[in-house]
Amino acid sequence: MFTRTRRHTLLAAASATLAAVAPLLAPAAPAAAHNSLRASEPAASARLPTPPARISLTFQQELDPTFTTIVLSDAGRRRIPTGVPAVTGATGTATIDQPLPDGTYTVAYRVVSADGHPVQGSYAFTVGDPPAGDVAAGPVGSTTVAPAAASRDDGGTGPWPVAAGGLLLALAAGSVVLLRRRRATT
Repeated sequence: MFTRTRRHTLLAAASATLAAVAPLLAPAAPAAAHNSLRASEPAASARLPTPPARISLTFQQELDPTFTTIVLSDAGRRRIPTGVPAVTGATGTATIDQPLPDGTYTVAYRVVSADGHPVQGSYAFTVGDPPAGDVAAGPVGSTTVAPAAASRDDGGTGPWPVAAGGLLLALAAGSVVLLRRRRATT
């Protein structure tokens, strides 16, 4: 009976050690969903009869005004002058400084939401009847990009939890071996 109790104690200690170490060895879960474009004026792929006076982008989360960029370019990838984006909550708005001739235009944006993660993307719209061969420049769509500091620190915990977990696992295994040796000598 004494050995059975000892075996149960040993099993309980090994189980407790494994339960404590397992979370350290599991990979970190990705962060919650980051900001994304919810609505735009002009809308993506819109065909407008008259040129817009402004570009307005509304996102899921509030924007950081310091890091909000909205760029307008024509089919030849020439930048069209716009005003500095004004940010109100989750919406960034840039005025268009000159009338736009008929053509296809690309709106590109890069914003940083309140959680500090940059999001960038682009989409095209058309004004009037564009000349033949007038195609929007650049990728269309939205992508989430890693924070600017990702090259130095991705915000993760690094190798330390894995190393600590390995050390704890080695200590637990060593304890099991010592307890078995003791049991064998008694």
